[in-house]
Amino acid sequence: MRVVVPLMKKAVRGVVLREHTEPIPAELAAKIRPLQEVVDAAPVVTREQLALWQWMSSYYMCTLGEVMSAALPSGLDERLVNPPKRRRATLKPYTGPIEPAHELTPAQQKSSDEIGHLWQSGKQIVLLHGVTSSGKTDIYIHLIEEQLAAGKNVLYLVPEIALTTQLTSRIQRIFGDKLLVYHSRFTDAEREQRYQQIANHPSQTTHNYVVLGARSAVFLPIQDLGLVIVDEEHETSYKQEEPAPRYHARAAAIVLAQAHGAKVLLGSATPSVESYYLAEKGTYGLVTLRERYAGLQLPRITLIDLRRQYERREMCGHLSDPLVERIRQTLADGKQVILFQNRRGYAPQLLCTSCGKPPRCVQCDVPLTLHLREHEMRCHYCGYHTSIPAVCPECGGPLKVQGFGTERIEDEIQQLFPQARVLRMDLDTTRSRSAYEEIINAFSRHECDILIGTQMVTKGLHFDDVRLVAVLNADPMLNMPDFRSYERAYQMLEQVAGRAGRKGEQGEVIIQTFDPKNSVLQLLTTHDYEELYRQQSAERKLFNYPPFYRTICVQLRHAKAATAQAAAAALQARLRQVLGPRVSEVVVPSVERIQAYYIREINLRIENNSRIAEAKRLLSDAIRYMVSLPDYKSIKIIVNVDS
Repeated sequence: MRVVVPLMKKAVRGVVLREHTEPIPAELAAKIRPLQEVVDAAPVVTREQLALWQWMSSYYMCTLGEVMSAALPSGLDERLVNPPKRRRATLKPYTGPIEPAHELTPAQQKSSDEIGHLWQSGKQIVLLHGVTSSGKTDIYIHLIEEQLAAGKNVLYLVPEIALTTQLTSRIQRIFGDKLLVYHSRFTDAEREQRYQQIANHPSQTTHNYVVLGARSAVFLPIQDLGLVIVDEEHETSYKQEEPAPRYHARAAAIVLAQAHGAKVLLGSATPSVESYYLAEKGTYGLVTLRERYAGLQLPRITLIDLRRQYERREMCGHLSDPLVERIRQTLADGKQVILFQNRRGYAPQLLCTSCGKPPRCVQCDVPLTLHLREHEMRCHYCGYHTSIPAVCPECGGPLKVQGFGTERIEDEIQQLFPQARVLRMDLDTTRSRSAYEEIINAFSRHECDILIGTQMVTKGLHFDDVRLVAVLNADPMLNMPDFRSYERAYQMLEQVAGRAGRKGEQGEVIIQTFDPKNSVLQLLTTHDYEELYRQQSAERKLFNYPPFYRTICVQLRHAKAATAQAAAAALQARLRQVLGPRVSEVVVPSVERIQAYYIREINLRIENNSRIAEAKRLLSDAIRYMVSLPDYKSIKIIVNVDS
């Protein structure tokens, strides 16, 4: 239960973890102050939640207070010490029509039966590897029905709020007000209302329920949990980067399920290398669904060589002539198009033609991104913005636009196809609470012909009339300085390709690239995930990366570059004494300064068969020693486990 306690001259919130019954020494008893308020008559945090909090604090090397702050809705939290004058929650029960779930196809039924048999055989966690548009959601729905009929509740995680938008309308038609949605676009009052509704079950609900939500839904006080579904389990958005706890929702969901004795189903068309490794190893059960729903073929993928197109001058802006022709034909046939460019804004930067330098952020070591419609330059790291300069701030030379983002593509498309109805879905167009829903629903109703978007359009969305999907430049994601870059590029490209041809006919995918012979792109044309996995796992085993090793990234930040470098070198030397070659050299990241802090990194790679807990203890000891030194007290140290 929650309490308010006096600390110094303030009242602060807290949660009672356990009752202290042992005798208190007299010298301590005199210093103990009474609680100001016991807020709850009954606990609002379950034993299973507390177990998850404690595991998360230990595994991700953060404080229990940081986990609590992430777990409790801010409205619920702040009410303890800052009672508002008025709060209004607007969540309303579903009152629309109810319809039965779709009957499973023979292939889906076979996969569902296999999942059940694996659970019965003792495999608590099962990975469902089903190609795009194979109907994994239909299988989920039937498994949810089984759990609800058995008197159990279900947690259904999805990686993006955009996915909850489309799934909500589909699942509500089957489960009605048994579906409880939870995500970060809710107001504080709505999150508090949903949290309390689940915490007070069954007093506030007369039936079992399924919770559908993004990453933060793992913290809800669900009781009688029978099944956890992690859809698109490979998605990077399940990993929280800022602030602490820097947890992975997939791992947290598995720990939560284990605390409840619940089953876990991980689903993906492109599983993470780590999950597929555990399935191959036998730690997880593995079920493969290779057939698309209704016998549809996987989309046909064509690679366009941009070097050749530019040499022949067969380009219309940033679209190759073959792509423009395919868009024209698709629109003429009354079908829809998705254009994927994983960069928002008009262009990544302006470049001076005299000195070659771009206008840069005053707080971060990055060029400012051009947002032409807002008439400003923005930093996508810290939010700094300024007006578009007429000349180079460094030398006064002329500036030219370099590169392209979704905003620029939108302009080019409107010039090429003035009669087409165009929508753009990226962070800039989805800032309002209802923007996701409005864009997705408009495209679903075919009120729009062409949807332009960033990675938001790649994640599990279903549109009946999309025939053509185009990737405007695949190369940046292939060339990221990250050992997971090939894996993530394949996942993102296969997922966006899967939006094409989901009903009635085979879809078409066009990928523009300067490197058509790249091995990832070649595997993509045959949809050969298994070969990608074999190549990636062999490479990672050779160079000591996950899934064979655990990674921990230690980041040091300071306002002075020299101090950050000196502190990192000192910490690295101390860690080398106890962990040896598992500790990397000090690394200067590609973006050296963010929000006026200079950054240095140290990467740890720990064998799976070694004592990871011991390595974390040694790391914690080294960090405590470092921050105790007068020269480094102002250093900010961030630990990111499984980075």
